[in-house]
Amino acid sequence: MLRTEGSTLGGVPADVHDNGHTAALVYDLATVEDPLAWVTAHREPLRAALRSSGFVLLRGAAGDVGAFHEVVSAVGGDLLEYTERSTPRSAVSGNIYTSTEYPADQAIPMHNENSYASRWPELLFFSCQTPPATGGATPIADSRSVLAQLPADLRARFADGVVYTRAYRDGLGLSWEEAFQTADRGAVEQYCTRHGIEFEWAEDGLRTRHRRPATAQAAHTGEEVWFNQANLFHVSSLEPEVREALLGVYSEAELPRNAYFADGGSIPDEALRTIASAYDRVALALPYRQGDVLMIDNMLMAHGREPYTGDRRILVAMS
Repeated sequence: MLRTEGSTLGGVPADVHDNGHTAALVYDLATVEDPLAWVTAHREPLRAALRSSGFVLLRGAAGDVGAFHEVVSAVGGDLLEYTERSTPRSAVSGNIYTSTEYPADQAIPMHNENSYASRWPELLFFSCQTPPATGGATPIADSRSVLAQLPADLRARFADGVVYTRAYRDGLGLSWEEAFQTADRGAVEQYCTRHGIEFEWAEDGLRTRHRRPATAQAAHTGEEVWFNQANLFHVSSLEPEVREALLGVYSEAELPRNAYFADGGSIPDEALRTIASAYDRVALALPYRQGDVLMIDNMLMAHGREPYTGDRRILVAMS
């Protein structure tokens, strides 16, 4: 990984980490007397950096929830609610949440937040309240580079998008009440209709199905990016023993979630391995330090989570 010194912003030099595919712009605010005042004074160049490169890391920017909220508001404006949920999180304060609550020994594959939905956040913010003992980084991957890494025939197969299916049951993944943040069936039906989601109520819960694009044009650069969550929804994302156990009870169409080609055809495991390899080649991970704030353009950069040991408390906000 190439590490160089970039231009200075408000007296703080930029530390540039670049692996040839993904680049991170890092500002260490440890010597800044008032990090929030620094962020507020330089919000426009920080926003410009996010719109062009996709990732900025501010070391020592926010040591608590209140400071994190102020940094996010200064750069991103109003915080968004986490809707049409696919992973478990807990609300901490307002629209600040815990990061995805999966077991520490599990990695979370690369993805662009809510790219399976009709709406997604423009910016993501991660705040390190407690760094892990080992591992636990939030790796990033430039979505432009990921797309360029994929073979032409695979890109062509995804040209018409991805079909996502979900089967909501109590005790198996998220319930529909948690996913849609309501216990009102009518409200869920209205949401699904408004967002182009086919739905059907079953004895044990809710079934949904919808199609979304596999690629998109980045909002500020106009560049085409790989932008979907086929790799997270697909049955191959499950641990082998979990996959075997579920398929012993349910058909693929009845799994808690799955992904298909736009024509309804099954996506081969090999295609998902090719996509995972592209993410691996492009990914860049920087270890967390207490007080770090990661700022990510959600279309330009995918993100994931490394397994970790020890305590780890990472907060998330979206705008």
